[in-house]
Amino acid sequence: MLKPLKEKVTLGHLRSARQSGQKTAMLTCYDYTTARLMQAAGVPALLVGDSAANVILGHPTTLPVSLSFMIEITAAVRRGAPLAFLVADMPFGSYQASVAQGTRNICRMVKQSQCDCVKIEVTAHHLPLIRSLAAAGVPVMAHLGLRPQSVGVLGGYKYQGRTADEAASIVALALQMEEAGAVALLIEAVPPEVANAVIQRTSLPVIGCGAGPGCHGCVIVTHDGLGLTPSRPKFVPNLAELGDPLREAFGKYVHAVSTGAYPSAEHQYTMAPAEQDRLKAWIEKTDKNSPC
Repeated sequence: MLKPLKEKVTLGHLRSARQSGQKTAMLTCYDYTTARLMQAAGVPALLVGDSAANVILGHPTTLPVSLSFMIEITAAVRRGAPLAFLVADMPFGSYQASVAQGTRNICRMVKQSQCDCVKIEVTAHHLPLIRSLAAAGVPVMAHLGLRPQSVGVLGGYKYQGRTADEAASIVALALQMEEAGAVALLIEAVPPEVANAVIQRTSLPVIGCGAGPGCHGCVIVTHDGLGLTPSRPKFVPNLAELGDPLREAFGKYVHAVSTGAYPSAEHQYTMAPAEQDRLKAWIEKTDKNSPC
C-alpha cells in the first residue's frame, strides 16, 4: 500500500532512523515528473546523483556532467518532491581545486536548487572543505568506499575494502569526516563488515549503496532497479522490468502512425459546421484569385 509523504523529511528523520532502527529508503532521481511520483509513493529521500551523466546523458563515466546541469535537475526534483529529503551530488571538478572553489560552488548549489544536503566524494584532502562547509552551515554527506569520480585512480568500478588494511582506512576516513562536521555518510560497494565497522565507530546516519544490511538506509540508481540499464549491479534489487514494456509502447506508436491508424477521429479537434463553410468559401475565393 502506498503511503505518500505527508510531512517534510529532514536530517532529523535520518538521525532518528539510526536510533530507532527504521531503515530509510533513498532512490536516485533526475526530473520533476519522476520526483512527483516518488513523493506520492512515499520515498522519503532522493539523491540527484551525478549518475545522471550515465543514465540521462549517455556518458560512460560520471565525469563529464556539469555543475550547472546538476543544479538545474536538482531544482526540478525539488519542485516535484518538496517533502522529500533531497541530496544533491557535487560533480567532478566543482570542489576539487580549493576550499574557496568548493565552498563557493556548494553554496551556489544549495541556494539555487533548495536541496537539503550535498554529497561529496571525499578523501582526507577534503577535510578542510568539510570544515569550511560545516562552519557555513551546509549539511554534507561524505561519500566513501567506491568513488566513481576517482574511477581512473581506482582502476575501474571495483568494490573497496577488500582487505583489513583497506577497511581500516575507510573507517579512519569516516571518523575524520565526522570530526570535521559531515552530517551523514554514504558508503558504496564495500563488504558488510566494512560498513558495520563504520557504523559501530561513528554516530552518523550511514546510507549504503551496495554496503550490506547494517546501514541505516539504502540507495540505488533507479534506472538499474527498473531494468532500464544494460546490466543490473549485483546489489540492486529487481523492482520492475520496464525496458520491454517501454520498447513495446514505442513500437506500438510507430506502427499506429505509419499505418495511418493514428490520429483517428477521437484525437482530432472540431470546427463548427458554419466555420467550416466559411473556411471552404475563403479557400475557394483565394484559389480563384491566385495568379497561377
